[in-house]
Amino acid sequence: ADIPEFVADGIVDSGITGRDLVEEVGRPVEVLADLGFGGCRLSVAASEESGITSIDELPAGARVATAFPRLARRYFQESGLEVSVVPLSGATEIAPHIGLAEVIVDLVATGSTLKTNGLREIATVLESTAVLISNCDLLHDPAREPEIRGLAAALESVVQARSRRYLMANVPRSALADVRRILPGISGPTIVEVMDGDEHVAAHAVVDAVEIYRVIGELKAIGAEGVLVTKIERLMP
Repeated sequence: ADIPEFVADGIVDSGITGRDLVEEVGRPVEVLADLGFGGCRLSVAASEESGITSIDELPAGARVATAFPRLARRYFQESGLEVSVVPLSGATEIAPHIGLAEVIVDLVATGSTLKTNGLREIATVLESTAVLISNCDLLHDPAREPEIRGLAAALESVVQARSRRYLMANVPRSALADVRRILPGISGPTIVEVMDGDEHVAAHAVVDAVEIYRVIGELKAIGAEGVLVTKIERLMP
């Protein structure tokens, strides 16, 4: 939670923290990249025994216990609901059971903690992942901006590469229309001549990792040979 403060005050140039904390602190920082890990959501949750299944069922002036008072107030104001926010620093899950609040606003990853405490989600306030942030003044400094943008590009290239694979295969020259359909890639497959390969050419493409076995199966079905798949270290589209 201190990182947005340090970055905004210029104590550090950049930092990595959760989007939820950036929004909660509310300091002027620039989000440069979504790093794709630490995924969670800030949710409204009520006790199972309360019978509340949506925020529309909350009574006027309902108490909301949370460690994210700024985000909670904003969410309910934008929803047109009048609530009383009760700031807490921990043990938010017990608030409805001891009569401190009707609902809570808390971070949820799998939902198992809520279930353990007899709570259920009734609304999502914010989706959050780890983000790279920067001091805003640095982005207006010609001497420093390239360094900051370069850092963001370097980290994003790794994030982009993580879910992709590089695929190479010898494919029939007569089936290039099918290859183009099977391997859309970033801007289409790269086709390379194969030495002494009158009937075959080499097709290279970047493929989503989750699609790799389907793609291989379709390539084999049109006569592809020598399929090779490798991980990508960095990808800069």
